[in-house]
Amino acid sequence: MIFMEKISREFIINLSKEKQEPDWMLEFRLKSFECFLKMDNPSFGPELDIDFSKIVYYKKENQKKTNDWQEVKEDIKNIFDELGVIKAEEEYLGGVSNQIESEVFYHKHDNDKVIFESTDDALKNHPELFKKHFNSLVKYDENKYTALNGAVWSGGSFIYIPKNVKLDRPLQSYFRINSKALGQFERTIIIVEDEAELSYIEGCTAQSYSANSLHAGVVEIFVGKKAKMRYSTIQNWSLDVYNLVTKRAIVDDDGLMEWVDGNIGSKVTMKYPSCILKGDNAVGNSISIAYAKENQRLDAGAKMIHLGKNTRSNIVSKSIAENGGVANYRGTTHITKEATGSRAIVKCDTILLDAKSVSDTYPQNIVSNNSSVLEHEATVSKVSEEELFYLMSKGLSKDAAKELIIMGFIQDFKKELPMEYAVELNRLLKN
Repeated sequence: MIFMEKISREFIINLSKEKQEPDWMLEFRLKSFECFLKMDNPSFGPELDIDFSKIVYYKKENQKKTNDWQEVKEDIKNIFDELGVIKAEEEYLGGVSNQIESEVFYHKHDNDKVIFESTDDALKNHPELFKKHFNSLVKYDENKYTALNGAVWSGGSFIYIPKNVKLDRPLQSYFRINSKALGQFERTIIIVEDEAELSYIEGCTAQSYSANSLHAGVVEIFVGKKAKMRYSTIQNWSLDVYNLVTKRAIVDDDGLMEWVDGNIGSKVTMKYPSCILKGDNAVGNSISIAYAKENQRLDAGAKMIHLGKNTRSNIVSKSIAENGGVANYRGTTHITKEATGSRAIVKCDTILLDAKSVSDTYPQNIVSNNSSVLEHEATVSKVSEEELFYLMSKGLSKDAAKELIIMGFIQDFKKELPMEYAVELNRLLKN
């Protein structure tokens, strides 16, 4: 097992050497590190109290990467078997990539028309395609955590779907933090060429410890003309994880990008999946839920930037707060001057399950031409004693009545998920 701690120039040089990377990647890592040292935490959102000197920045298990599940070490196999990942692969998925700590250890897919491999392997196997897209959509110097990812990234998925190829089964990646105070910094790049289609599913969990862990991933997605891409996430990090992720897609003419984003766990989440609607008639959709309980601060939402003419975007955000949790929506919708004839809809719904919990909405809506339309609707409701009494009078317990109200509230989100993930979401919410 390989550990690397105490981030420094020497650490980054050793990390790049361990991964046998080209010189340009080492230069990029060092440049990102210098930027990380100079930048402050974001000036908005939850307070981030992270002691960077106590984070483990790289951990590699003594497990060679394989496409045969029987070759996986028994302790790792047991973790992922309990999560149901391999069963889902056999029954439903077209390919799966599993990462524990800092490296992908198991990878398998059955379509030789596409590229689906770890990002580390793609750097070696497809250097020109990799370099063309890496750091082109999410720049290393955007914030402190994109800079940190640029300096120490490891693992993640690289997917390339050629023109006209339409996958009939989703691809999935599963990320697991299994160690105390670990930092996980995967880098995912997805390229969906013209008239191609892909559905990608991401799952995230962590074992609970007393020390804080950090997850700071970066996702860059490129959607071609008349292409379709759906990215579904259910994160159920433990309550000691800071989940600080930057996800962005750029969409060409008549393309469609859909984010389906579920945030159940973590101590703090800051995540705002984005669409840059570059092409004419491009469409961006985001539907998300954030369920915050005691000692959780979930700051989530979406960003839609309209550049092309006649573009469309739709943001649906569902927030639930219970037992003193804080679940906020934060988002931006910007229809630029050139994006004539465009339309955007933002809908934020919140349900508070007690008087101690909090949910706020921080929208930034900008329309810069006279031929476009932007609609924004926000609602906040509480579970009333009258509602509970009515349901309990029909024979339900108080917990069952509350569960029924919650399930009805998130129905729009659940119907967007694949069957297996909808079942998993039900289980998580019941717990």
